[in-house]
Amino acid sequence: MKICIACGMPMENPADFAMGDPDKDFCVHCARQDGTMQSYEEKLDSLANFIVRTQGLDKQAARDAAKGMMAQLPAWKK
Repeated sequence: MKICIACGMPMENPADFAMGDPDKDFCVHCARQDGTMQSYEEKLDSLANFIVRTQGLDKQAARDAAKGMMAQLPAWKK
């Protein structure tokens, strides 16, 4: 099983991968409509919004949490 390099989501089925392509290293949630990976800012915004919706944190706390999570992922390591 692959893990998305941009968000850490487990990718088990073709539908989990960007464009349904198991050769991609990132998931459907981290892909733009053309199949390219979202930028850091795009992913940060979407992940922060996901954290607000699912964990009830305020926007700044969710953004800080998202930054911390993303710093551990291969796509965003500096």
